[in-house]
Amino acid sequence: MRLLLLLPFLLLLACTGSRDAASQRQARQILRTTPVIDTHIDFPWSMVERKEWYQPGYTALALKHPGGDFDYERAKQGGLYGAFMSIYIPAAYQKQKGRSKEVADSLIDMVHAIAKTFPQNFALALRAEDVERNFTKGIVSLPMGMENGAPMEAISDVAYFHQRGIRYVTLVHSRDNQICDSSYDTLHTHGGLSAYGRQVVQEMNRVGIMVDVSHLSDESIWDVVEVARKPLIATHSACRHFTPGFERNLSDTLIRAIARTGGVVQVPFSHYFLSTQARAEFKAAEEIMKAKKLDENSPEARKFMRKQLAKGSISVKTVADHIDRLKKLVGVDYIGLGGDFDGVGLALPPDLADVSMYPNLIAELLRRGYTEAEIKKICYQNTIRVWKANE
Repeated sequence: MRLLLLLPFLLLLACTGSRDAASQRQARQILRTTPVIDTHIDFPWSMVERKEWYQPGYTALALKHPGGDFDYERAKQGGLYGAFMSIYIPAAYQKQKGRSKEVADSLIDMVHAIAKTFPQNFALALRAEDVERNFTKGIVSLPMGMENGAPMEAISDVAYFHQRGIRYVTLVHSRDNQICDSSYDTLHTHGGLSAYGRQVVQEMNRVGIMVDVSHLSDESIWDVVEVARKPLIATHSACRHFTPGFERNLSDTLIRAIARTGGVVQVPFSHYFLSTQARAEFKAAEEIMKAKKLDENSPEARKFMRKQLAKGSISVKTVADHIDRLKKLVGVDYIGLGGDFDGVGLALPPDLADVSMYPNLIAELLRRGYTEAEIKKICYQNTIRVWKANE
């Protein structure tokens, strides 16, 4: 009798497992002809934080970097062929004239060195078509975006950084700068874009750099929407619907405004962005990790956190919920991916914990009824469209 009662449950488990396996196979099949573009990967700055930069042979860490989230080996596994390297400028450098520009140049040099050292594995991407062309050769493209516009101290710096390979600029980071206000800052220095910031946006449109509105205050984004004449991009911003009161994520009205420009919202994967519950679960797991005196950069900590976070409610499904929300609000043509790998520590779902795991997200979207055509748009076509429109 007990076996008879269990039989429907066992059949359901078998069907679910079979469905999951089928969606994984289909996801990997799609990735054979579909490059993933992720608009925000903090690999360069992670090497600075780990004191790995300028160590002998440091460029080889781009091939295999077990301490981080990104490397060539895992990018190939995950189908990531358009890995936007974030040229991240900490807000602290804004206080020293010229220092932000020095840091930006040095990080750009790092990306150039990786591509030059391993041309069979990596290539810079100065135009959108470069990503598609490199994909056919099995080469991972390393386009660059600058996170924090502080290095653009003079209007001529916009063209300078375009010449150096920067293809989007996140106008501000954690503190207000000379361009606009940050969602994390309470000063609201300019009440949105500064007069200089308006010039910067116009010049970015002119030279062909995408304007990134992630990290901006609401007032700043509305000003950018008013000033910009090219489609906008939010390289790693999620839906505020799931994080009420968290200005760093986008409200429904802002999402619609970005879509009206023809732009794209790139969904991040971190607990910080996914939900209030996600942040609470990560904080609790982090406290346990610290009590165990585990170094967060160690393999032991990574293994512990994946196991610990797997006990919670946050997974690839939570990321897919944000994609569903965006699709409901504006349609699938305005959605992309911006995982924030190597930029959020260990605050990542266990099944989206590094760049080898994009197939898990694609499989989840397939289970939710997304078509192959829709998935291709989310993976790369929408981003390519916005990039080309800005060129």
